[in-house]
Amino acid sequence: MTRLLLSLLLLLGSICPAYADDISASARSVVRVVTVAVVDDEVVGFGHGSGFAVAPNRIVTNAHVVDLAARYPDNVVIGIVPSEGSRSYQGKVIAIDTQRDLALIEFSGVRLPMLALYTGPVDEGSSVTALGYPGNVDMATARSAADYIRPLSPIRSEGVFSGRRTLSDVEVLLHTAGIARGNSGGPLLDPCGRVVGVNSALTRGEDGDTSFGFAIADTELASFLRNAKQTFAGVGTACTSIAEQLKLDSDADALAAADAQKAKLEATSLAATARDKAMVAARDRAQRARENFIAVSVGLLVLGMLAAGGAAMLELRGLRPWAFGVAAVGAIALVGALVVFVMRPAGEPVLPPVIPEPTTSAVSSTSAIGPMVCTVVPNRSRITVSSLEDVKLDWGTAGCMNRRTQYAENGSKWDRILVPAEEQTVSVLQFDPATRIYSVARYLLSAAQMEAVRKVRSQVSLKACSSDIAARANLSSQQAAIRATLPPLPNEKIVYSCKPAP
Repeated sequence: MTRLLLSLLLLLGSICPAYADDISASARSVVRVVTVAVVDDEVVGFGHGSGFAVAPNRIVTNAHVVDLAARYPDNVVIGIVPSEGSRSYQGKVIAIDTQRDLALIEFSGVRLPMLALYTGPVDEGSSVTALGYPGNVDMATARSAADYIRPLSPIRSEGVFSGRRTLSDVEVLLHTAGIARGNSGGPLLDPCGRVVGVNSALTRGEDGDTSFGFAIADTELASFLRNAKQTFAGVGTACTSIAEQLKLDSDADALAAADAQKAKLEATSLAATARDKAMVAARDRAQRARENFIAVSVGLLVLGMLAAGGAAMLELRGLRPWAFGVAAVGAIALVGALVVFVMRPAGEPVLPPVIPEPTTSAVSSTSAIGPMVCTVVPNRSRITVSSLEDVKLDWGTAGCMNRRTQYAENGSKWDRILVPAEEQTVSVLQFDPATRIYSVARYLLSAAQMEAVRKVRSQVSLKACSSDIAARANLSSQQAAIRATLPPLPNEKIVYSCKPAP
């Protein structure tokens, strides 16, 4: 029985997608930086620190970690050891600032997911996390020098941001996240996994004193990267949990639906008011028309009676031809009076035609919209690594995006899941033609998770836009299979509002 339960637990663990939190996602970008000094083919020195990717082939670390390599490039080798994979890579210093204690290292052979810098304010007391490779852990666990170049996930340590200080004319962040030798050059992160500083030094706790860590401030890091002509991702939006943001987004959808219902009720009320006014006006017109018909009928009746009397008088005077003519006129007037009276309008007005209320179809429209410009809606978005630039889209017929990518129906919306061959990010794209809301949900996955997703993605056969309903239905089923391999929640969701392009 015990073996059976254990087997079931292992099976459930294998089929349930793992949840990747923001810090774990950021750990993919953290590396160990190893320096080996060689003189006359003999290793005479060894050191290591931490670093993190700011570009797929470039990392930031502390200057003091690679100082010897910068001064003696022919005798010191820099090794970059990613947190995932099976090997290390050689790097070289391309920029160094000993005043700020920062260095930029370039390498080749692998592409790393890059971290974003948080450019907004950091409040004192807010949570921070240090990622890196502390030397005291290595001393306790490493069995040989080979363990220092074997890919391992970085160690995380949590604390709080304690304030900003100036150290040797460089702005630093003071924090309580536990760091040690070896953490140098590793990132200090906010709860969303964005870089707020670069760990560089720590105070020594003596006689019961509390230890504090120092991290080179984000402002210094950004200035260093700009001086090095290195582009980087900067995000200034405040950090919220993805669960909270999804709830806010759901509330926004509910509010939009309520506003739409309110607008519909107001339109119905206005239509009813207009109809009542139209009924009153129609009743007035009908009454006036009825009175006019009766007045004409009475006039013709009087004319007919006068003509009859005139004809009788003419007959008495012997003017028979004239009498016949006047009598004929009188007869016509009497007949006309009768006809007009019979044809008089009824008392009830003729009501205006009822205009049917517009209905919303439960099936998404297949009509083309054309080129659009989509702008980020900050209060509905949770941004951790992406920029806030506008997105240009071209929505064609039957879910054809940008004239090349086929989306699949998902209720009243259209979806497409992108699984790149090199990046460790899965993006779920969604567009709602009715509201013209476009959203991008990004999952920052580990190498093992990406391998599993790519295996399922390889079954997708529809590569271009298609008007074949069966092919789109098959695409929808295949995307559902991809969704099943993803974590329950994304790391990032960006919501855009789209308008026709000028």
